[in-house]
Amino acid sequence: MAVQQAYPWNKNRIIGQKKPLQISHIWGIRIRLELEGKTRNLALFNLGLDSKLRGCDLVKLKVSDVSCARSLLTRTHVVQQKTGCPVQFEITQGTRDSRSAWIRQANLSESDYLFRSRVTDAEHISTRQYDLIFHGWIEKLGLDSSLYSTHSMRRTKSYLIYKKTKSLRVIQLLLGHKKLESTVRYLGIEVDGALDISESIEV
Repeated sequence: MAVQQAYPWNKNRIIGQKKPLQISHIWGIRIRLELEGKTRNLALFNLGLDSKLRGCDLVKLKVSDVSCARSLLTRTHVVQQKTGCPVQFEITQGTRDSRSAWIRQANLSESDYLFRSRVTDAEHISTRQYDLIFHGWIEKLGLDSSLYSTHSMRRTKSYLIYKKTKSLRVIQLLLGHKKLESTVRYLGIEVDGALDISESIEV
């Protein structure tokens, strides 16, 4: 009887933290979505960047989470599914514009999911659908999709803010991390260097 050779589960896979998007990637995706008239996907992309939410939280956003009595919120908060802790985020002007355009186009009410499924109106798009949409953006840029995931969206703005401020505490708050080590892993920096920076910043 032939013995079946065992292969490691990660054979030919790239394991580790996924890359954040660069500024050129962000604008490349935005311009393509605008030219293609993909109103929903533009709102999804912009809100994904601003919110820094995990995919499971992003797809479950309701219209009421980002607007109040038809007024467009500039800041909001969401209770994270993974941690049960609330996290606040800003909604920039470009994101407010794309969000408003999508709400009008889809004729959504405040009780509706913002990114409603096209299969079942009462449900939101799945994290699998979000993943497929995201990798479609990456492939159109000609990038290696194995180096990126929807976590790249969560990391992108956080990484850009960290590069400007060098404040781990700021990023920890924005991501809603309970432990500094989680923030360090997301940023992909060395622990010793991270702690040195953290100790040098008074908050």
